[in-house]
Amino acid sequence: MSMALSRAAAAAADFLRDHAPLLRKLQWCIVGVYFFLLIVPALLPLPGNTASIFNNLTIFAQFAFWGIWWPFVLVSMPLLGRAWCGLFCPEGMLTEWASEHGRGKAIPRWIRWGGWPFVAFSLTTIYGQLVSVYQYPLAVLAVLGGSTAGAIVIGWMYGRKKRVWCKYLCPVNGVFNLLAKLAPWHYKVDEDAWRHPVRRIESINCAPLVPLRNMQGAGDCHMCGRCSDYRGAIHLTPRSPEEEIVHIAGGDRWQTALIVFGLMGLAVGAFLWSASPWFVTIKQAGATWLVDHDIYWPLAQNAPWFILTHYPEVNDSFSWLDGADILLFIFGSAVVVGGPLYAALWLADCVLPGVRAQDAVAGPKWLGRLGRPGVHRIAQGLIPAAGAGVFLGLSATTLTLLKNEGVPMFWETSVRFLILGLALLWSLRLVWRILGKRRADVGVRVFATAVVMLGLLPFCAAWYLFFAVW
Repeated sequence: MSMALSRAAAAAADFLRDHAPLLRKLQWCIVGVYFFLLIVPALLPLPGNTASIFNNLTIFAQFAFWGIWWPFVLVSMPLLGRAWCGLFCPEGMLTEWASEHGRGKAIPRWIRWGGWPFVAFSLTTIYGQLVSVYQYPLAVLAVLGGSTAGAIVIGWMYGRKKRVWCKYLCPVNGVFNLLAKLAPWHYKVDEDAWRHPVRRIESINCAPLVPLRNMQGAGDCHMCGRCSDYRGAIHLTPRSPEEEIVHIAGGDRWQTALIVFGLMGLAVGAFLWSASPWFVTIKQAGATWLVDHDIYWPLAQNAPWFILTHYPEVNDSFSWLDGADILLFIFGSAVVVGGPLYAALWLADCVLPGVRAQDAVAGPKWLGRLGRPGVHRIAQGLIPAAGAGVFLGLSATTLTLLKNEGVPMFWETSVRFLILGLALLWSLRLVWRILGKRRADVGVRVFATAVVMLGLLPFCAAWYLFFAVW
């Protein structure tokens, strides 16, 4: 079975390599559909109360982007690796095309800064909430269209036939990188065959800038198949979904920030604020204080739509106070959910024996800034729970749109808890296995795992409130 699976995977990768022109045409078709759904709804009037997926292009585009595309692109990452990026993503296609015809300048240091995956994800998430990106086509045009414009400009400016935008600046690059580590496939490099090539020694273009000879994991690979059988040394190979997390992934401070404070902190606040009665309480308290002090300008609903939601024709506009409260809620969630979790990771690392040389990460320069290196190693085990949380938050839009179409949702709460519960159990299993590589005795491993479990309680409580209380 294993040999048959390996042969099938290699054949699939060779097919992708040999049919690259056909795949490029498919990508251009996807670009055309993407631009149509991005631009045309923004030019149409806002849908009325009777509009549905089947009779209104704006609602259909909303369902396509936020009901199908984003949630299930996330699901594809732990199933197929970053195949979406390499085979279908319109931004990837456009930035590489621009790079083929652009200036080809060297990549500057500011682009190669390691914090962009966390910063870009956080800014995009927050801005999307301020302009109601899940509800309005103009906001979709601003968020997705702005990202696409950035991809084209960066591609035209830097690199030659490369995806510099995807490698460094894409707002979801960090998320996809993390989730792809769980994929049951990767392009495995045979070092002996690389040193003694028997075929395909001509140069190839790895657009996402992966160092092929040293490639170990699937986090950066776009699964495009261009390197399949290169030098007789690179083959698409099945593997355990836990292999990279447990044996390869070291993590760094920015990945830890993205997991703990981004996916499990900021994102939770972004998904929960609109359903939370606490947000209403905060808003009312703020408004009362402002009126009592004769300060009225924050209550005005005069911000333009590209700064705060402003659609008076459908009686939906944010005041400056609303915007401030959304920011407060999202950042507060990052502190309340992410803070205890990071503290738990730090305490779990403290009780373990020292990090072995092969498990240490990045070096000592940042060690005093964000904690012990083992923290980042343990944090990798939280990827399934973090990814499941984002999927559940995005799929809330899917379920809402399906409810509006009359689809029964009696199973909704049970399935949500099942997905979250399985993801948490998988994360704890990964944490347990990672701790085992630190040569700790069973009692210490149990204690450290229990500490991480306690750190996850605010994350679990937030989703419980969203699923069952609010």
